[in-house]
Amino acid sequence: MSKRYTITAALPYTNGPIHIGHLAGVYVPADIYSRYLRLTGNDVAFICGSDEHGVPITIKAKKEGVTPQDIVDKYHAIIKQSFLDFGISFDNYSRTTAQIHHDTAQEFFKTLYDKNEFVEEVTEQLYDAEANQFLADRFVTGTCPKCGNEEAYGDQCESCGSSLNATDLINPKSAITGNVPSLKETKHWFLPLNKHEDFLREWILKGHKKDWKPNVYGQVKSWIDDGLRPRAVTRDLDWGIPVPVDGGEGKVLYVWFDAPIGYISATKEWAAREGKNWEDYWKDEDTKLVHFIGKDNIVFHCIIFPSMLKAEGSYILPENVPANEFLNLEGQKLSTSKNWAVWLPDYLIDFPNQQDVLRYALTANAPETKDNDFTWKDFQARNNNELVAIFGNFINRVVVLTNKYYDGIIPAPSDYSTIDEETLAAVKAYPAVISSSIERYRFREASQELMNLARLGNKYLADEEPWKTFKTDEARTKTVMFIALQIASALAVLSEPFLPFTSTKLKGILNSNDNGWEDVSTKDILIQAAHQIGKGELLFSKIEDSQIEEQLQKLEASKKANEAEKKVTEPQKDEITFDDFTKLDLRVGTILEAEKMPKTKKLLVLKVDTGIDTRTIVSGIAESFSPEDVIGKRVTVLVNLAPRALRGVESQGMILMTEDKDGNLVFVNPDTSTALNTGTHGVNNGLQIS
Repeated sequence: MSKRYTITAALPYTNGPIHIGHLAGVYVPADIYSRYLRLTGNDVAFICGSDEHGVPITIKAKKEGVTPQDIVDKYHAIIKQSFLDFGISFDNYSRTTAQIHHDTAQEFFKTLYDKNEFVEEVTEQLYDAEANQFLADRFVTGTCPKCGNEEAYGDQCESCGSSLNATDLINPKSAITGNVPSLKETKHWFLPLNKHEDFLREWILKGHKKDWKPNVYGQVKSWIDDGLRPRAVTRDLDWGIPVPVDGGEGKVLYVWFDAPIGYISATKEWAAREGKNWEDYWKDEDTKLVHFIGKDNIVFHCIIFPSMLKAEGSYILPENVPANEFLNLEGQKLSTSKNWAVWLPDYLIDFPNQQDVLRYALTANAPETKDNDFTWKDFQARNNNELVAIFGNFINRVVVLTNKYYDGIIPAPSDYSTIDEETLAAVKAYPAVISSSIERYRFREASQELMNLARLGNKYLADEEPWKTFKTDEARTKTVMFIALQIASALAVLSEPFLPFTSTKLKGILNSNDNGWEDVSTKDILIQAAHQIGKGELLFSKIEDSQIEEQLQKLEASKKANEAEKKVTEPQKDEITFDDFTKLDLRVGTILEAEKMPKTKKLLVLKVDTGIDTRTIVSGIAESFSPEDVIGKRVTVLVNLAPRALRGVESQGMILMTEDKDGNLVFVNPDTSTALNTGTHGVNNGLQIS
């Protein structure tokens, strides 16, 4: 019996193109699932759209000297085209700047406002006086209070995945001017998540959500167990959806309130175009709602959005939220700012018409339960050793032999042998096996079952050797080729969710498009005798070492460019007088002890004998030196600097550092430099203090 499904895929930010991390984490698994559901006769609305109101968009617009609308128009077109190019079969791909979305989001806010579901509060928010602007979300960076990542944003830490408020950050800094922000009062509306804590606990923890992925269930449980707090749903910004109530002037809806409502507005847009009732897909209890996201969006889709839907009162809740982990690239985290990524438009330039190769490689190595690493060598191996050597090889042999022996006309079989019957029975079992994996969101497992079907075909041909029996047993050869063509027909159907372009091409070669998913498991014959197939053509092409080396060289160029950018010489600081310099008390000291400060990348805690005492100094050199490297080192110490607490440890001085000719951080060495005894002697150019 067919069912109705609403499938959503996380709305991508329109501040840049799509890369392989997005494809692997969200869009390919969502597309596999949606294509499979359609093939099995279900009513599917597969919905997505561009998220065009995030702070990253305004930051990019400022950098490029254009308007936010210019940015979103440019990247909305690029992203939409990439999804089309890679066969992501959205029923509707919309955008949050569309009028229907503005209307839907404002109506949703007004409904909750009228029901008194918000708390209105005047709070202190971070403010950049120079920019004359409150610092929402990614307009502020600082140290994550949960994991110590020193590059966390004001809405989220991308290192540990924690959702944050800007005021949570340690040592916050304005992303606009670099200034340390102040606190200033402002009024906002908050969604009291604590009010919905009992509902969430009952729905997720005590309900039937233990079939959710462990990473999803575990993160949600941790949040609920930690106690939920009100979350602001408005921001002091001039780019976004205006707050539609009195007192909302100059404020917009928080992007994470606005964005998930984009699923609803995109469904409305699609339903109006197709003559359907959108409410069937959002308000009918018989509809199954599934969100495909990355792990950094778990909190928003499993706590905040369900709380919004529950507060509104008329919407269904998600049945599942199969979030993937992150995909790394050649051992390093994907980074847009560092150009450490494989962009989809660039991929198609270097590998034209090979979308399915990337889809397959990303699915076979999907980060379903842990962060996984994409390497170009693995990509090459997946193509050459599996798609070419197994899937493509089987199809090529079947089609070539059918054309060679029978002019492309499928021969009629004779009596089946035991191996024939076992092979056909095995083919019939594959739809159920693959279905089981897909319905449990194990797409990597499902893709390997598809490849096992191709392996079955290769083994059958290798064992039965029709190229040998053709001269000795004509009847047996016809039967073997007939069975092999049934396997090829099954592959044409079952490959569609994973390899849509290949499936279409294979159906064209077989001159057959009559079968559905259920037919593979129920029909004795998928393609009839006397049917004319087409000429053979390669489904996949071998990827050469030179092509892979070219991609690795591109990444190496990005790495060198990033290193060069880090080495930009700082401009000279303001001049000081000799009297200013004589105030510095510089002493020669010896490092007695050293240890890494927990949960930081840069800080070492040192015990230093300065000659006048032994004191603790916190130094930001951990990325250049290990604790073992520095014990016993003679160093130059600024001893009369006022003490300062760093991560709970009082630092009682500073170690002087400089760079060598290769740009490496080194100590100002008192054994080779000019002696520094009383703070009145000169030191090397390029002096740094750590």
